[in-house]
Amino acid sequence: MARAKANGIEIEYETFGKKTDPAMLLIMGLGAQLTLWPDDFCEGLAKRGFFVVRYDNRDVGLSTDFESWGKANLPRAMLMATIGLKPGAPYKLDDMAADAVGLMDALVIARAHIVGVSMGGMIAQIVAAKYPQRTLSLVSVMSTTGRRSLPRGKPEALRVLLSRPEGKDRETLVQFGMNVRRVIGSPGYQMPEAEARRNVERNIDRRYYPPGVSRQFLAVLASGDRVKLLPTIRVPTLVLHGEDDPLVNPAGARDTAQLIPGAVLQFYPGWGHDIPPGMVPVLVDRIALHSTGVTAQAT
Repeated sequence: MARAKANGIEIEYETFGKKTDPAMLLIMGLGAQLTLWPDDFCEGLAKRGFFVVRYDNRDVGLSTDFESWGKANLPRAMLMATIGLKPGAPYKLDDMAADAVGLMDALVIARAHIVGVSMGGMIAQIVAAKYPQRTLSLVSVMSTTGRRSLPRGKPEALRVLLSRPEGKDRETLVQFGMNVRRVIGSPGYQMPEAEARRNVERNIDRRYYPPGVSRQFLAVLASGDRVKLLPTIRVPTLVLHGEDDPLVNPAGARDTAQLIPGAVLQFYPGWGHDIPPGMVPVLVDRIALHSTGVTAQAT
């Protein structure tokens, strides 16, 4: 892995494939480190002819954190968002989109296919809308428009997203992480227990940092919806979502596809709010097909 200075912060990143191939920038979701992009997924896309870049968003993993800003008051922020007000925040999703473009600058990438998951999908949408000259295509995965009237996720999924472990010892953190996976994971593509545990341990050992997760969630609340922004997107767009996503209601994907001109929408039964091994080859094939077609048209 490596680190780059971008948009006034330092961003930890990793690349796969040949730099001479078309670039594909992967943007992860809320509180998720770059390691949540499965290695097989990144390597699969690299083998399909893409220069793949995955990175830690600000305030998570090994990228710059915003500890000096202090703790986020999420109950107050959520109340404000419920009544249509935007809470104060150290940064917004627009700043995180600028991070993505800044990383492209640091890596001398003129244009890239932008792929974002969950909150990363929101950031990817902003990149495609506000930096069209840097965007070859957009893939919005298990994400939404942020429209307040949309159905919410299942209560148990929302609760686990906002909950915290009862202790700080490693085993308590691992069990907490395992429970999160069970609640938001894919009922049709369940990961073997031992493999799930290895993945949870890998991320905890790399860095466990709840304050950054809270500030990222605050950024989502402070940024509002993208209902007016999405119709301005002109790059080829693919919207992917699981029919069994308990955290982000599939209605968010429908709204996204309806607002972006020409967007293609595809649902998958049994897929929840993760990237399980069984979905990796499916997603690699679908994203590669979308992006390869765009690259061919651009050359």
